[in-house]
Amino acid sequence: MLGPDGVRADNTDVPGAVAALRERGVGDVGRATVLGGGATAASTALALTELGVRHLTVLVRSPERAAEAVDAVRAHPSAPRVEVVATGDVPADLTIGEVVVATVPVAGQTPGLVALLAGAPVVFEVVYDPWPTPLAAAAAVAGATVVDGLDLLAHQALLQLEQFTGATVDVAVMRDAGRAVLAARTADPGGRA
Repeated sequence: MLGPDGVRADNTDVPGAVAALRERGVGDVGRATVLGGGATAASTALALTELGVRHLTVLVRSPERAAEAVDAVRAHPSAPRVEVVATGDVPADLTIGEVVVATVPVAGQTPGLVALLAGAPVVFEVVYDPWPTPLAAAAAVAGATVVDGLDLLAHQALLQLEQFTGATVDVAVMRDAGRAVLAARTADPGGRA
């Protein structure tokens, strides 16, 4: 944003993820798992850190490629214990914790990972299209609280609106707008929505 003191940069990913989780009743988190190691994984892991996570497992195909995201979490002043596990080497006794965050495309949600992760009490699936993902569907069947990518986008949009205009609306307005766009896209597969 351009203001009287120059340019001010901000990121709504972390507070948007915190707000999306809190909206679904997630408070203090002791242990959590993040599937993925990119920028969204870093943001959601930092959001979990803001919610007090004390032990974080990061499941990734390549631990080396997730180093930047893991380093960002470890640099947080309240950094949790971070364990990086390759998806090809998941131990049978892995404890996933109270919250699972999935930041990988649907193609990365193998049946084995879905079976492992769907039993968490809270599953935060950042993918919103196609919906439901295999993980979100399995988590819903298992009775988990499912937080979806539209929840994240709606909270990010609300924060951006407030920063740019000073105005605010109910987060449901943002979520409904996102659902309307997705519904139009589904109705028009040519993608003109």
